[in-house]
Amino acid sequence: MGSFQVRTDLALEARESVQDSSGQIRGVKYEEENNKNAGIHVTKVTIETKNGAKAMGKPMGIYITLEVPGLAEPDEGYHREVSEELAHQLQGIMPVMDKEMSVLVVGLGNRDVTADSLGPNVADNLFVNRHVLMEFGAAAYNKEKMHQISCIVPGVMAKTGMESAEIVKGVVEETKPDFVIAVDALAARSTRRLNRTIQLSTAGIHPGSGVGNHRNALTQESLGIPVLAVGVPTVVDAATIVGDALEKLEAECDLTIMAGREHPQAISELNNMYVTGKDIDETVKRLGYTISEAINIALEEIE
Repeated sequence: MGSFQVRTDLALEARESVQDSSGQIRGVKYEEENNKNAGIHVTKVTIETKNGAKAMGKPMGIYITLEVPGLAEPDEGYHREVSEELAHQLQGIMPVMDKEMSVLVVGLGNRDVTADSLGPNVADNLFVNRHVLMEFGAAAYNKEKMHQISCIVPGVMAKTGMESAEIVKGVVEETKPDFVIAVDALAARSTRRLNRTIQLSTAGIHPGSGVGNHRNALTQESLGIPVLAVGVPTVVDAATIVGDALEKLEAECDLTIMAGREHPQAISELNNMYVTGKDIDETVKRLGYTISEAINIALEEIE
């Protein structure tokens, strides 16, 4: 018998799996709100203590999740309302934005693997202006002040022979941005959240952790500047799908197939398989545009 391990990058799902009967976890604060007009459900999980981080299996920090059932569907405006809400949430966790800041956006992932190409797709649609501002100043855009935005797509170790964190750290040391926004594809616990959920975090990001391919982290501790993470779950663990189906079968047919989350070794082997939607190529392109617009909106104005 093997032990069924829930694998998810979403703090919201981690909280759901470990909360007690009262729905509370010590050291973890939970808030939620609804934007009914835009069809967006926003939850905020704040891990305040080391004990809370240990219980959740996540680093301390703020995790904001936007659940949008219609996000995976085509939209002529590329879900502008989602971009605006995401921009609003981003501004709420960014460092002080009342002065000109230099921001480095990192598009993590593998452009050649569709479900992992969210980061590069966001980078493709980003408004990058650092080179122009350094040469001509904000007057080039008829403005008095503007944030400097630069971008890098570090690729994956199999192609570069270097950790993404190594590349990003080198760029940070050379260009000296005030903070980093890292964008990456995530793994979810539930199929209903695939391509329909966006998570923001102040805790940085661990590239590849959602699929068990742990790489060096991009965090404030490793880079020396704040790191905000933006991600969308594009894959789900196949073992999770099978396990959920068996649990549902147990409940409906009064059977005992699994004891708790214990299950046959055959299902454990599915932990190395990941499932995504059949239209993931179009979906990732749309999501990339929606997120890039949110970043552009969030950094557009200086108060």
